[in-house]
Amino acid sequence: MTQLILGQTLSFSGDPFVEGPSAARHETHGAVAIENGKISAVGPADDMKATHARAEITDMGDHLLMAGFVDAHVHYPQTAIIASWGKRLIDWLNTYTFPEESRFDDVDYAADIAGKYCDFALANGTTTAASFCTIHPQSVDAYFTAAAARNMRMVGGKTCMDRNAPDTLRDTAQSAYDDSKALIDRWHGHGRATYAITPRFSPTSTEDQLAALGGLWSERPDCLMQTHLSEQLEEIAWVKELFPNARDYLDTYEQHGLVREGAIMGHSIHLTPREITKMRDTGVTIAHCPTSNTFIGSGLCDVTGLNAAGVTTGLATDTGGGSSFSMLRTMAAAYEVAQLRGDALHASHLLYLATVGSAKTLGLSDKIGNLVAGNEADLIALNLCSTDPIKLSAARAENIWEAVFPTIMMGDDRAISAVWVAGERVRG
Repeated sequence: MTQLILGQTLSFSGDPFVEGPSAARHETHGAVAIENGKISAVGPADDMKATHARAEITDMGDHLLMAGFVDAHVHYPQTAIIASWGKRLIDWLNTYTFPEESRFDDVDYAADIAGKYCDFALANGTTTAASFCTIHPQSVDAYFTAAAARNMRMVGGKTCMDRNAPDTLRDTAQSAYDDSKALIDRWHGHGRATYAITPRFSPTSTEDQLAALGGLWSERPDCLMQTHLSEQLEEIAWVKELFPNARDYLDTYEQHGLVREGAIMGHSIHLTPREITKMRDTGVTIAHCPTSNTFIGSGLCDVTGLNAAGVTTGLATDTGGGSSFSMLRTMAAAYEVAQLRGDALHASHLLYLATVGSAKTLGLSDKIGNLVAGNEADLIALNLCSTDPIKLSAARAENIWEAVFPTIMMGDDRAISAVWVAGERVRG
């Protein structure tokens, strides 16, 4: 039976970084029709009720219906160490990340954390995420199994490291290739799973391993590739020592066939002009991780400048270097980071980055990230008065942007009043 969900609706017909807020489409009294797990129509409530007279109706009142959040870069194995005190990136990895990731050789532990991560994501309105797993193939199996049990569209891959990591977390060039290839065959395109070939970052992969993964990607170009780029200045200096023949950090990937459309670079804060131009020309995308970048002092990503340069950018929590599972908190951090750069991101920019922008970053904008006919019915309802302070602020709003901005800045999981995954209501 057709479902008809009533409420305010928000979708995007264009890019607010180009067109401004007029790129968004808002209906004060709108409706979303869902059939067979997909959005079949979006429009004014009265028109939709007239054309879907036999539909099963869910009335969300004045809550805002929009696409589920898309988190473009996370580390689900770091779920249990989120918000751990730390200094800088390498110290944080050695103190918290690597010891925790070593635990994922335990199948039961991996399954437990994968399930918890998926539930935390859904509770915060995130219906799709792209995650690094660990070097253990069973960590990938646990992740995609948990996602499949919840019918979530998820991206993930085995993290590959053959140097500068503990013995318990090192593979080899050959085993990285073999394990990744087997996992691609097992998971990529099965159900709602998308595989991403995943070298952690250049410092933890030898040139042989990067070349092996580049070769695998040429064999399976339908997969994605995710890694890290230019997160901290010390990291960039380390890369120069490890790769003396590379023109810059991006070139360490470029030399091994890992720079083309389908590549997602986490962070990308301290880029050179050549790197920006190359990323634009090759279709490489960026996952902006503002809570992580401020939490471990990495720097202030120039989101507006990257979009102006033609580099597709999405938004990401970077759990657990990032300090929240919430994309609302992540949008707030993106606003604050931009302010520190002298640029005020509009609410339309922030919501776009967390939905359409991230979907484009993952190459999935034809499936998710926007409340439009034909997309999969992953959507959320936002309560724009979820707490008394938010309600007080929103009461003064004269348009949708003033109404939603307090929720972006102060909202949490209480603002997520309902979540639908492939048309099935799973929260609220």
